[in-house]
Amino acid sequence: QLVSKYGYPVESHTVLTSDGYFLTLHRIPHGRHNATVYSGAVIVQHGVLSSSADWVILGPDKALGYVLADAGYDVWLGNARGNTYSRRHVKLTTGTEQFWDFSWHEMGVYDLPAVVDYIVNTTGEQRLFYVGHSMGTTMFYAFLSERPQYNGKIRAMFSLAPVAFSSHMTNPLRAFILTRGLEAFYVGHRNLGVMNVLSNSDPFVEIGRRACRDKSFAKAVCGNILLVLGGLGSSQINASDIPTILGHTPAGTSTKTFLHFAQLVKSGRFCQFDYGPDGNSRLYGDVKPPAYKLDNLKAPISLHYSDHDSLASHTDVLLLHKQLPNPIGYFRVPLREFNHLDFLWGKDVRTLVYDYILELMSKY
Repeated sequence: QLVSKYGYPVESHTVLTSDGYFLTLHRIPHGRHNATVYSGAVIVQHGVLSSSADWVILGPDKALGYVLADAGYDVWLGNARGNTYSRRHVKLTTGTEQFWDFSWHEMGVYDLPAVVDYIVNTTGEQRLFYVGHSMGTTMFYAFLSERPQYNGKIRAMFSLAPVAFSSHMTNPLRAFILTRGLEAFYVGHRNLGVMNVLSNSDPFVEIGRRACRDKSFAKAVCGNILLVLGGLGSSQINASDIPTILGHTPAGTSTKTFLHFAQLVKSGRFCQFDYGPDGNSRLYGDVKPPAYKLDNLKAPISLHYSDHDSLASHTDVLLLHKQLPNPIGYFRVPLREFNHLDFLWGKDVRTLVYDYILELMSKY
């Protein structure tokens, strides 16, 4: 609805993963005026609690989905398992614990191979671009680490607010994580049989959404909540956009996804899920979970970070950059107060980030 509202072509596609999840892809095959030069196909992957809607909320000339389509790209907007658009399984229902037994590891190991194969088979393109934000980058690193045969299908990857190493995050959630608060949250939910969090249909989310439709309330309260989550100090998100943003976000995920991120913060490693010494020994053959094999990431990767990003610190991004075998580079957004969520909804994100990414993409 958002896409067709502005006169862009839009399609919905369903992809089945090898472990039985149905994923929805939203496709913008070209811009409003069908660019004279076709630039290739690109996967655009959202972060945690988000969906394909994030990339079209700001409207034409601003949102990345439209910017890429108008530049001649065939745009495929992904939806990870468990979000609003990807909540079906061949056998399991969302009311079962088994359905939610996943983190971004499974999104990388199962979701992305299925998505890449589907787009390659549908379009005939043998190599695809990939743009990810936050968890959309984490998924990708796990993807090529564990499925290195897919390197040849990636022309180049562009990481917005990259998340791999996380021990230097400055977000207020850090103290909650280090005091085992998130682990207690996970166990508490599990004991209650609740394995998902902040779905779009959650009644508490709907109450908050209704309150935030009042623009004055949205600016005073809802906007500040977004700033705390994404990094304090930015004036990049317009209050008038907040009700629309909250109409689609949060889109939900598993509690295990958050716990896996918390483990990265505590351990200082970029590694698979930690099931404890006994569980790890049974599953991995070692008391510690294995680190992801970053030397398997042979595709060209570009890292884009910002000073006021409290979730993806410069120190952690630099550590990732040093371990990549084929980096394009790591690039600071030239606005000091730019933060984690501004990569999606910042009013100047087109000129500060997207135009530069288009320039880099033209070289591959």
